[in-house]
Amino acid sequence: MTPAARLQSTIELLDTILEEDRPADAVLAQYFKGRRFFGSKDRRAVQDQVWQIIRHRARLNWAMGAENASGKMLVAAALVALDKRSLDSVAGHFSGAKNGPEPLAANEKRMVEKAAARNFADAPRAARLECPDWVLEKFDASFGDKADEEVAALSGEAALDLRVNTLKTTRDELIAQLAGEGLKVSPSPLSPFGIRVGGRTTLGNHLGFKDGLFEVQDEGSQLCALLTDAKPGMSVMDLCAGAGGKTLALAMQMNNKGRLVASDLSVTRLERSKLRLRRAGVHNATLRVLEEHDKWMKRQTSAQGGAFDRVLVDAPCTGTGAWRRNPDARWRLTPENLENLTATQDAVLDQGAQLTRPGGRLVYVTCSLLLDENEQRIEKFLAGNGAFKPLDATKVWSEVLPGAAPAADGPYLKFSPVRTDTDGFFIAILERSA
Repeated sequence: MTPAARLQSTIELLDTILEEDRPADAVLAQYFKGRRFFGSKDRRAVQDQVWQIIRHRARLNWAMGAENASGKMLVAAALVALDKRSLDSVAGHFSGAKNGPEPLAANEKRMVEKAAARNFADAPRAARLECPDWVLEKFDASFGDKADEEVAALSGEAALDLRVNTLKTTRDELIAQLAGEGLKVSPSPLSPFGIRVGGRTTLGNHLGFKDGLFEVQDEGSQLCALLTDAKPGMSVMDLCAGAGGKTLALAMQMNNKGRLVASDLSVTRLERSKLRLRRAGVHNATLRVLEEHDKWMKRQTSAQGGAFDRVLVDAPCTGTGAWRRNPDARWRLTPENLENLTATQDAVLDQGAQLTRPGGRLVYVTCSLLLDENEQRIEKFLAGNGAFKPLDATKVWSEVLPGAAPAADGPYLKFSPVRTDTDGFFIAILERSA
């Protein structure tokens, strides 16, 4: 492909992402699925440019003096403001040549010239931090004078972390294998089962992945599963299992011994989980689709205590802690979304409480960094559930993980790119009185 043709593909993708309420990665996947003629280098170049512009969208709009610029204008502004191309060079790419972008109109040229002359450091706070004003207020409440640093870090790129599957191999063996293949790998700093991969690589077709030797899983997510402290022989419920990332980690902790139930509202997600569990060699897990008035679930619950030693509630949330991986999500989030999610979080916490047996633990996790979804939800839950008390998460850490616990907020833990070099997570560990 010519450079101009790559730019045109980037413009088409950005326009679709801006117009549709779909995650950007889903738009990209569908776009390339229908265009098999794209070479790997072309695909990577277009993807990189799309993600770069999404990560700088607010600043580019500000630099041009626009509110919601089109894909064409965002690409042009990015070339001068981010890539430091000359105005003549940009005009040359927007020439109207075959498969390339249409020429810039006079007003569009003026906007590009304006963008070339602007300094991002002069942008208003919300634009500079790539965060909607109303969400920025939430970060201020969560982090105080550290908010700018925390939000800015969410515009960076996330590391590639793997979790070794000790049902099939060891971390040392897997590191040696991957290093022998030329990959830059090292033990992750916090998780004893984590491996950090340097550089950019795709491992979906790797033989070790297909054989279930490892899963791609952020180190913070690994730690959340480990802090559930699921032991062999226990009865454990993963209440909002999704596609099973934490379920796999729980099964590994349990060494395939005991009872592990993974439940979710989505049949599709659980089907994906089934394939992953089979690949990993897990045979102590069963899958349950959550349905309204589910008789099976009712048999497991009780106001006096349920059937499970550990209940992990990996609650649906805004995903603010994962903005590095989903930078477009910040622009699709609305106050109404947040309000609906907090209601769901309250509901799944209450359901999880009924599943937890006396002396058992209810572990509440979100990949959010907002008080609304974290501390406030736990405070509300504890006010109405006197049988539960929060455990000191740093003490639980010392019992199940090496080293000192990072990022403590009172009895809870809060991970973030700044604090732990992981995605953002909140973890509260609640114990039911015996």
